[in-house]
Amino acid sequence: MTVNIEYEAEKKLNLPWEKIIRDIVEGALNYESCPYEAEVNVLLTDDEGIHQVNKEYRDIDRPTDVLSFPMLEYKTPSDFEEVEEHFADCFNPETGELMLGDIIISVNKVEEQAEKYGHSMERELAFLTAHSMLHLCGYDHMEEDERLLMEEKQRQILETMGYRR
Repeated sequence: MTVNIEYEAEKKLNLPWEKIIRDIVEGALNYESCPYEAEVNVLLTDDEGIHQVNKEYRDIDRPTDVLSFPMLEYKTPSDFEEVEEHFADCFNPETGELMLGDIIISVNKVEEQAEKYGHSMERELAFLTAHSMLHLCGYDHMEEDERLLMEEKQRQILETMGYRR
């Protein structure tokens, strides 16, 4: 498994952010029974940086907490059976790993939302990473049933990894 992490925010998170991200990426892939070694790119930025990306790619003119850019389109979330047949170009030719996509997290929102929701910054970073990993595995929360399923999966991933509210 390869987790490429870039930290471009001036504000430094006073927590083991690299370990949290790597652990949650691996935990989410195990939870979703991904049969491949995978590659995920994570960018930690500030509100200004994520605002620019949100505006450019989603036409939403404000910062957000996390953005996900999946490489695959699934008929059914986490259905990895057709990946080799339909997404052969999504395997890194150098490593053979499945390139799942990119995650962008605002470090400002990690701090703000941890305080707002009354839990640690570690838990908030883990939550945002788990949330985004589920998006990279094909889940969404546009409909109520999708939202409830995603929330339950996030809760289970976080609890399995020791992150509780």
